[in-house]
Amino acid sequence: MVPSTVKLSKSIGQPLFDVTLYRSTLQYLTLTRLDLAFSINKVCYFMYSPMTDHWLGVKRILCYIKGTLYHGIQLTPAHSPLLNAFTTVDWAYFPDDRKSTSGFCIFLGPNIISWSSKKQPTMARYSTESEYKGVANTASELLWL
Repeated sequence: MVPSTVKLSKSIGQPLFDVTLYRSTLQYLTLTRLDLAFSINKVCYFMYSPMTDHWLGVKRILCYIKGTLYHGIQLTPAHSPLLNAFTTVDWAYFPDDRKSTSGFCIFLGPNIISWSSKKQPTMARYSTESEYKGVANTASELLWL
């Protein structure tokens, strides 16, 4: 998996000559493998102009998948109808545009029923501002559920 401490950029590395391997999508894995959502989102950001460092990130994800083939979402009977939500924000994460990444996961009892990890549409001037945006997205999802 691509570590959360690695900051990928549009300008780091050499351009790939054959982008078809890179563009063969990993998106379907995010539907069943929550642990891959952040890393796949991170490498898919460079889908249109991938560099060698981005390809190394994809290869790390594939190696992680190979070692964790039988991992997935486990659903168990819920005896409690309580919703629990968790949210996180990484302020000004992307070095190219300084936009923040926010994510959340929502549980019904012990089962995860909704999650998201995406780049915020606008640049936040302060970390508090990006945190409020992340909480607002989570609250919106909770109200919808």
